Amino acid sequence: MTVINNSLDSVLAQVGDFGKYQIFIFSFVCLGVVFHSAVHVAYVFTAMNLEYRCEIPECDVAYPSFEPPWLPNAVPFSEHVPSKCTRFVPNNTISASSNCTKADFTSYEEQCDSFVYKTSEDSILKEYDLQCDDNLWKLTLVGTINNVGQFFGLFISGIISDRFGRKVVFILGMSICGLFGLIRSFAPSYEWFLVFEFLDAAFGAGSYICGFVMGVELVGPKRRVLTGTIISSCYAIGEVFAAGSAWIVQAWKPTIYILYTPPLFLLSYFWIIPESVRWNLSKGRIEQAKNTLRRVAEVNGKPISETSLDKLAMADEAESKDSFFQVFKSKTLFLRLINCFFCWITCAFLFYGLTLNSVALAGNTYLDFILTSLVEIPAYFICNYVVDKFGRKWSLSCSFFLTGLSCLVFLFLPNDSEGASLTVYLIGKFGATAAFTVTYVITSELFPTRLRHSMMGACSTFGRIGSMVAPQTPLLAQIWNPLPITMFTTMAIIAGLLSLLFPETLGIKLPDTIEEAVSIGKDKNKEEQ
Repeated sequence: MTVINNSLDSVLAQVGDFGKYQIFIFSFVCLGVVFHSAVHVAYVFTAMNLEYRCEIPECDVAYPSFEPPWLPNAVPFSEHVPSKCTRFVPNNTISASSNCTKADFTSYEEQCDSFVYKTSEDSILKEYDLQCDDNLWKLTLVGTINNVGQFFGLFISGIISDRFGRKVVFILGMSICGLFGLIRSFAPSYEWFLVFEFLDAAFGAGSYICGFVMGVELVGPKRRVLTGTIISSCYAIGEVFAAGSAWIVQAWKPTIYILYTPPLFLLSYFWIIPESVRWNLSKGRIEQAKNTLRRVAEVNGKPISETSLDKLAMADEAESKDSFFQVFKSKTLFLRLINCFFCWITCAFLFYGLTLNSVALAGNTYLDFILTSLVEIPAYFICNYVVDKFGRKWSLSCSFFLTGLSCLVFLFLPNDSEGASLTVYLIGKFGATAAFTVTYVITSELFPTRLRHSMMGACSTFGRIGSMVAPQTPLLAQIWNPLPITMFTTMAIIAGLLSLLFPETLGIKLPDTIEEAVSIGKDKNKEEQ
């Protein structure tokens, strides 16, 4: 069953596209999105790598400094940075009264098992003894497990959402996510920490999509683009909230308490926000939908016609003869789908990779992450203008090229040029955000109506490959320090070139059949939507 959209849209126009009631409810939805985003990126700071060096018991005092004058005599240096996990073997003659001169140490190196930290920051690195390069993969694995949890959670939440409602997934998903997040702070081992990282990500995975749908569906057609952009911007605000909280406390457990406690209060939303009108209609709950719309009209101070409400009806959707597998029978659609898969993987890889690697820039870890998140907001708003002005294909290709060229320039900037490096890096993140936004748009316009949802779902699923791999990019730096940025550059440029193979979808009628989808891009089939 499906809603007759024209009837509902006409009622929403009567009661106000974006009146007082919608603003009130929309504010609560946006707050929930902020909480979702914050917990989604919390692992960046709970599993953050720290700056440390070997402790030298023969030389370090009770409260040692990170780089005392004698340190080069006791620890190998690389590019003016002390080794994290190796030290020179001391001579047998060294004593507590020694000045720790070069003569007190041999040229042989050994691993150490105790450390001195540069700052008072705390992450699971200290909690579970994950120091040294051999354990770096355990830190990066946390982000991958988080994204794997979201991968599975999206499937489950979609089923629950269709059966029990958007509101249930939005509220319970975030509340259970908050509960498992708080439990994670008491995990007795690294392995249990990963279990609860997976669970909180899995339960919270569908909350953003449900919040987005609930926020957009309650407003009239004229305000949907605006509300969608605002909700996307709230995701960036949530990232800033996470980084700001971590910056203030600089310890992983308090950070978890700050970020995961607020979602528990979303249980109160059961008595505040209504269920999606469209979902109620799709389930035949006509009276519940009417009551919501009457409430909207009352708060907005608008009259509403009962006749209009009575027109809210359901229409049996014709049984589709088009199945997912019909795409594979068309060479054009098959190649287009493969191209979409690559673009989605690249978008997720660039977006999350640049976000996560921002903490490894030369400046302030937290400030760099905040700026990298804030640059998403202008990208969302500008995209709304650009895609309609210059077209989908060229907007997507230029966004990829902007990211690729920015990363390429970043590779050649000197290490001490913090300001220039950060500026170029932010331009790259701007491009990645724009590319992700345009990819959503063009994918939704390339495939026929009856396959559109399944195609979007398939592309989104493949996109998760990019977000799963992104947290592992710090491991590439162990092979060659510029390798992560080199990977971003290469993927972005390839995707920019492949984007040019897409047909332009600006100004076309959305395809309803396989044949119409295949013919997109041919002048004779272009027409105003």
